[in-house]
Amino acid sequence: MDFHENPRLPEGFRCAARHCGIKASGLDLSLFASDTPAHAAALFTRNHFPGAPVLVGRERIRGRRLQAVIANSKISNVATGEGGVEDARRMGLLAARELGIPEELVLMSSTGVIGERLPMEKLERGILGLASELGDDPWPAARGIMTTDTEPKVLSVEVGGATLTAVGKGAGMIAPNMATMLVFLFTDAELPAPRLDELLRRASRKSFECLSVDSDTSTSDTVAILANGRIGPVEPEPFGSALDAICLRMSEWVARDGEGATKLLRVRVVGAADDPEGRRVARSVVDSPLVKTMVYGGDPNVGRILMAIGKCVECRIVADRVEARVQGVPVVVGGVRVPYDEARVRGLLAEDTIEIDISLGVGEGRGLGIGCDLTEGYIRENSAYASS
Repeated sequence: MDFHENPRLPEGFRCAARHCGIKASGLDLSLFASDTPAHAAALFTRNHFPGAPVLVGRERIRGRRLQAVIANSKISNVATGEGGVEDARRMGLLAARELGIPEELVLMSSTGVIGERLPMEKLERGILGLASELGDDPWPAARGIMTTDTEPKVLSVEVGGATLTAVGKGAGMIAPNMATMLVFLFTDAELPAPRLDELLRRASRKSFECLSVDSDTSTSDTVAILANGRIGPVEPEPFGSALDAICLRMSEWVARDGEGATKLLRVRVVGAADDPEGRRVARSVVDSPLVKTMVYGGDPNVGRILMAIGKCVECRIVADRVEARVQGVPVVVGGVRVPYDEARVRGLLAEDTIEIDISLGVGEGRGLGIGCDLTEGYIRENSAYASS
């Protein structure tokens, strides 16, 4: 899949960002808008403490149409009770009035510290007049939704004459059941909402549901797609393949930009009893602090990989059928560590993308895990997150 060297928004979509004062400095409020209502689908966190925007978003996506997304960073509007829900609705209403559209066509997202109410006066001032600043450059709006991200994340690709764009954020508290922290997808292709929902769920299973930075599922996870149809109909399968690819690339970007991360970690499992068990084993390896620190230190400690496989006690694991490779080098055969050139493997572990391939030898199931190493930087970032 050839992604655009300079990512762009699809036809009929514009965005803008401002500093409204939630953060001490930097952009902290973003607005994405379509010129016309769009067919839409979305997935949200399954955490038992969903943010107020998630609660309202679940209601609004039932209408299967959206026209805008308003998002803020620094404060997530989670665990804020009925007042927080009112704030989320107010945020959407202000954006709707600014754009001159029905409020039920606005999706709200908030990301940041849990347990604090939104500073609504600052948000109201920030939203006022924001529509006049809407433009074609997606990068400022991508910056406006960043929290601990080190860089904004935008991707776009052409498919069937249409453009598909992804704007995302996420660096920590990432081990979702459905998606990453925030990813907004926009396209000028014409696709009905039921098909969008089907394709989004498929893409998420192959990407965001495989993603784990630190094994902690956020309270604010949202992935949404808006299709305004400006270019006309496209074939669903090529579009679905492009959606799969852009979601996978965004997942890997989020993992690579994980808090304190220096390396991307991919774990591929084959030969599992079934796909759910393949995914379970892959996630076990990618989530293991011992494997993650092994990757960080470039230390080929094969025992840690076997431990992470073996602790999946609910899965069918036959020890003497297990094989593993690190950076393509066989390190386990028949459940036993085999001789390998340790200096060579250490050198390969110094690369910025680390791949661990596992064969369980008990079935046809497969699984993918996407993650990163664990460093001192993660501890520094999260030991004072609420006060930073």
